[in-house]
Amino acid sequence: MARRRQIYEGKAKILYEGPEPGTLIQYFKDDATAFNAQKKGTINGKGVLNNRISEHIFTMLGHIGIPTHFIRRLNMREQLIRQVEIVPIEVVVRNVVAGSLSKRLGIEEGTALPRTIVEYYYKDDALGDPMVTDEHILAFGWATQEELHDMADMAIRVNDFMSGLFAGIGIKLVDFKLEFGRIWDNDYPRIILADEISPDGCRLWDIASGEKLDKDRFRRDLGGEVEAYQEVARRLGLFPEGDDSAVLDLESHRKRRGK
Repeated sequence: MARRRQIYEGKAKILYEGPEPGTLIQYFKDDATAFNAQKKGTINGKGVLNNRISEHIFTMLGHIGIPTHFIRRLNMREQLIRQVEIVPIEVVVRNVVAGSLSKRLGIEEGTALPRTIVEYYYKDDALGDPMVTDEHILAFGWATQEELHDMADMAIRVNDFMSGLFAGIGIKLVDFKLEFGRIWDNDYPRIILADEISPDGCRLWDIASGEKLDKDRFRRDLGGEVEAYQEVARRLGLFPEGDDSAVLDLESHRKRRGK
């Protein structure tokens, strides 16, 4: 088999040259990072779970008219995607106060926001992914006014859809990040959803218990990361019926850790 040409390697994924022009193969790693890669580790099986979860959500978003880079899942860890020019902005959508917002404003984590907040962060690990305004984005040419409008509009639509999706399986969508990319129709650039949507980039809390079912379990040394990701996948219906090995049992996990 010919060796594939690697295009890019990030913190959680590797991109390889695709089988056709304009395509890439996206490989999901088990590597876990937090605090702009200052904390590093491994969550065994995370790449497999994120591949399946992201495939499921991107497919459903495509059904409601959100354009995405996702084409199809190839195997347990890889997807075929459209090649895009990534916009260097992370779009963060917040429904509940948590994480950096809580620290920044001194508001108790878990406080419901009176309205959904959309924030922008400049993608640069060396700078700590600083928060920026739409004025910065336009002034430095990271996106046009039309592109910024399209990104914000899609972010709100994704939030509305995913909030309902997760609420239906007993999970509160606290916040999440999105990335977007440009593709060209002739000479006209168009914005589409890119990257992934998984527990790596979402805060997901069990509605009944408040248990964290996302990467905060890694960030805050709570343990049970694999079980949490498995539980999200199980509730989304991505495991065969009767696969009890996928069921999350954080109470047993805490007992094993002596807590």
